Amino acid sequence: MSAVPLDSSPFTLPDRAEAAATLEAGLWSQNVGLVQLLGLCPLLAVSSTAVNALGLGLATLLALTATNTAIALIRRLTSAEVRIPAFVMVIAAVVTSIELAMHAFLPALHAVLGIFLPLIVTNCAILGRAEALASRTDPARAALDGFAMGLGFLGVLLILGLLREGIGQGSLFADAGRLLGLPRLELDFSSHRFLIAALPPGAFVLLGLLIAARQASLNRR
Repeated sequence: MSAVPLDSSPFTLPDRAEAAATLEAGLWSQNVGLVQLLGLCPLLAVSSTAVNALGLGLATLLALTATNTAIALIRRLTSAEVRIPAFVMVIAAVVTSIELAMHAFLPALHAVLGIFLPLIVTNCAILGRAEALASRTDPARAALDGFAMGLGFLGVLLILGLLREGIGQGSLFADAGRLLGLPRLELDFSSHRFLIAALPPGAFVLLGLLIAARQASLNRR
């Protein structure tokens, strides 16, 4: 269950304890990638490098926060019969705006991420948060929940990207100029690499190890 209360009064801000609980849920106890196992297609496909993972993670974070907020604002205007199509339209509009902005300002990264940017529309995590929470609570809490869930997804993407690039390609933050605007910010140790980590099977193995590490830490408590 979410840490955010449902059917809150409009435009109220969560207190510090509630905000902390929501962030903890998004980052740890309800993490989209490690617990709910949603959005695995982009999670595994795009995390081949840290820069790609960071770019897609930031786009997903923006999409989750913006769509949650927008859906919370229109929640009283949509009937039960049309709410899912309405949510999908909102999500598609937000994701398209993010994709166009990335195409304009970060064309190299946009070209690398390719089809996975518009496919954010089909990410089950976004529609799931819209249906389970954003449509039932006020905009402030919906925005906080979207930010927390997006941050958790970004964290898993970035960790996977760092591991896969470091182990599989022997570098870190190669082509950082695509996202950070710097000519180069790269650590190269390509003489020590294990190629399978950069391939899809390696992504599954590393994600499984991350899930196992999380479970092991819970079992010690």
